Amino acid sequence: MDFSSITIILIGSTFGLILRIFIQNNFKKCIGFDIQSTSIVNFLSSFFLGILVALNFINNEILVLFYSGFLGCFSTFSSFIYQLFILFNKRKFLKLFLHYIVVIIFSFLFFYLGYFLVQFF
Repeated sequence: MDFSSITIILIGSTFGLILRIFIQNNFKKCIGFDIQSTSIVNFLSSFFLGILVALNFINNEILVLFYSGFLGCFSTFSSFIYQLFILFNKRKFLKLFLHYIVVIIFSFLFFYLGYFLVQFF
């Protein structure tokens, strides 16, 4: 990996982190009901990924910027796993299972929505 790729990843990850922190700190207040802000970030990340896959970039620098940089830092897979771990430790197995299923299904639906919208337009 060369210096320009590292710089591109750093730029993308900086914007991904800023957007993730903004959403995690402010979005729950705006919508007014209790949904995990990490789940919202994961849904948006899946939506953006669907758009990027549908656009089918050939330029490697754009792929590195968005896939590895922006989405790599924006998505919160580790936070999702931590939420599951907390539910597991509290022995809330039904809630753990439902949370897992809901996040996986909605993430896939948001991915497909992003992909479909680019293909449609």
